[in-house]
Amino acid sequence: MAIAFFDLDKTLLSFNSASRWVRSELRLGHLSLRQALAAFGWIARYHLGFADIETGLRAAITTLAGEREAAIEARTLVFYEREIRGRVRPGALPVLRQHRDQKDDLVLLTSSSPYLSTPVVAELGLDGFLCTRFAVDADGRFTGASAGPLCFGAGKVVHAEAYATERGVALEACAYYADSMADVAMLQAVGHPVAVNPDPRLRLLARERGWKVVDWGSAPPGGR
Repeated sequence: MAIAFFDLDKTLLSFNSASRWVRSELRLGHLSLRQALAAFGWIARYHLGFADIETGLRAAITTLAGEREAAIEARTLVFYEREIRGRVRPGALPVLRQHRDQKDDLVLLTSSSPYLSTPVVAELGLDGFLCTRFAVDADGRFTGASAGPLCFGAGKVVHAEAYATERGVALEACAYYADSMADVAMLQAVGHPVAVNPDPRLRLLARERGWKVVDWGSAPPGGR
């Protein structure tokens, strides 16, 4: 048995779920226009290579301080049904089947929340997920801090190594599917890196290093 790890945004999905989440929260009145514009600005700068996603993630987590975890979980499930369900890249499905046939573990490895990861894993029949988690106090409210390392960049390697070690699997025997230069640390850590619909910088790097490059197509965008 080996492990196949999969990124979510712009890998299994052809879009960034964070952008859609910000629009949803703005529409529902849970974010102010100022907060939403700041988030969109940060996301745009990140995709242009001018922003540090770790800083942005920590800032986003801070804004949750005092809010009930149950409320975020409920809103995320509604968001998932409206914006995410059924919109996986079509080329991902035969790859998932191939890994299942090989008896590999299929694991979502994402900077997204557990509240979004849970229904994605259920829909796709994955074996589990590794993600960014938020600290919650005894009253069920977010503290504004992360719980453990962020599941991004080198943090993904930390999460994946711990998961693989528990199962007696070396990362060299594992695969990772991802789209972005932000995923280079994890792509370098596995024995079977695959660049999925990669951004221009990752495409160039993948060609230089002989990594597999694939096009999984785009699901209908849907959502609102």
